[in-house]
Amino acid sequence: MQFFCRVDMGHSSCVSGMNGTAIENFVCVIFNVSFMNCTWHVGRTASGDTQYYLYWKPPRKEDFTGCQNYIKDNYGRHTGCRFQNVTIDHKRAEFLVNGSRSGQNIQSFEKKIFLYKIEILTPPLNITVNCTEASHSCEIRWQPPHTSHVKKHACFKYEIVIENKVDLKKNISKTERDITGNSYIFGSFNTEKRYSVKLRATDNGCLVSQSWGEWSTPVEFGKEQFASISSYVLLLILVLAASPVLFLFTVSIYLRKTSATIPQPRDPFHELYSTGFQAEHNNQIIKHETEELITIIEVT
Repeated sequence: MQFFCRVDMGHSSCVSGMNGTAIENFVCVIFNVSFMNCTWHVGRTASGDTQYYLYWKPPRKEDFTGCQNYIKDNYGRHTGCRFQNVTIDHKRAEFLVNGSRSGQNIQSFEKKIFLYKIEILTPPLNITVNCTEASHSCEIRWQPPHTSHVKKHACFKYEIVIENKVDLKKNISKTERDITGNSYIFGSFNTEKRYSVKLRATDNGCLVSQSWGEWSTPVEFGKEQFASISSYVLLLILVLAASPVLFLFTVSIYLRKTSATIPQPRDPFHELYSTGFQAEHNNQIIKHETEELITIIEVT
């Protein structure tokens, strides 16, 4: 049997609680500079209607503060808490989780944590690559990860991975650890190849998390081979797709032009029926009719 502690206006009081009802696997993580998540599992013997409450006292604060944004399980029980605007200090923060259930006292849980030890470092910032073709080398530069409590560049060391993008199937890469400072010289640069570089940071003897932080987004450099190939392939596809349409359009224009210039054969029948021929024919008809009209019949 342990003690159940209740926090009221920054002060705690404890009474006995049943074994196995306290939370388990309490873990807190700070990420993106000022966000913190704390999670836990319910006690082994805790019933479904058990409820837990988290209080914490940041460094340099005198009073405990209750969680304002709980994480809940399917039974509605609190299994975590989300915090914002957390400032890391070199001193320890205090955490207290107690619980309640009708007719049963719940064991409390207490833990003190150095906040800088639970931070997941952001990736190094502003990575740039400047290559010199004559020396076959590249200078890679960056800025340290952003934190709320460390400003010195010397407090970080880095791991750098450079990959050959042309030979990905062969998994050709170069890895260097424990790099200090804010630059690195890559001396195996081939002007005919394409590369990518990524970095992550860890502690270098300061009040910084000793776990490796997050990887940066890969930055590519070197020959624009893939971009060129992609452009050529896209252009070839467009040409092949447009070829039938262009062919039909060209043939249509050609046929229209040639049909307009082809001379038509002469119509001999049309020439025979010229204006003079037609007039002569009409005169013959009139003459014939006149001769018939003036025929005199002699009567005896």
